[in-house]
Amino acid sequence: MASKVTTKSRGDEGEDKALVYLQGQGLTLVERNYRVARGPSARGAEVDLIMRDRDGTLVFVEVRVRSGADHGGAAATVSRGKQRKCIMGAQYYLMNLREWPPCRFDVVAIDGEALHWIPAAFDAS
Repeated sequence: MASKVTTKSRGDEGEDKALVYLQGQGLTLVERNYRVARGPSARGAEVDLIMRDRDGTLVFVEVRVRSGADHGGAAATVSRGKQRKCIMGAQYYLMNLREWPPCRFDVVAIDGEALHWIPAAFDAS
């Protein structure tokens, strides 16, 4: 029996692929699927991957997956709202640290089989 491909399973697969790629680039995993609840049934913020770069920079990664690059591809789906959720997740995560390391927000866009890593894709402003 073939398993059904869902948006969630495709996203999880994309996160796995992004994680392996980023680790191959020298980043180490700190946390995966960091979520902050807004209420009993609502998500307030989320960060797909939190990684640490070789220089100590904490990297908050948004992973987007699309079957192809049409309509701008996966990178084009990182809306301002999606950026705000990632930024809010980063802020909550950082509140638990004694000292704040340098930080950045990266995007890993996967269009079909093509993976594109966009370091410093957006900032917290």
